[in-house]
Amino acid sequence: MMTTGRGAQQYLQTQVRSRTPLELIVMLYEGALRAVTTAAEAAARRDIRTRRDNVSKALGILAELQSSLDREKGGKIAEELDELYGWMTSRLVDATVKQEVKPLNEVKKVLQILHDSWQQVAAKPAQAGSAPTSA
Repeated sequence: MMTTGRGAQQYLQTQVRSRTPLELIVMLYEGALRAVTTAAEAAARRDIRTRRDNVSKALGILAELQSSLDREKGGKIAEELDELYGWMTSRLVDATVKQEVKPLNEVKKVLQILHDSWQQVAAKPAQAGSAPTSA
């Protein structure tokens, strides 16, 4: 059983190491989407522990995305993403404090839009000097 866990961890590390920075951003959004979706499902069935654990995961991913912003190179887009990540963080906290599903669903919608947008950017062939440098 321990070998399976170690093998899965090594597989995940290989997945991360073999990705481009844009693909890593997409992976972070996918993880945040999974966490928020699971949290919303858990909140709907009053599973506080699962909701809490997954809100914590989503908050951690948002913090990582926010800390990876390059405000110098990203300019206005980086500023707007920073504000959006802050808003999503606030809504996740609201969902926990108020024990409501609505804020989770709001965050999920925004994450889906961002995920789809970054996925499109990551799928395009790199053009010299035009690839974004921050989440």
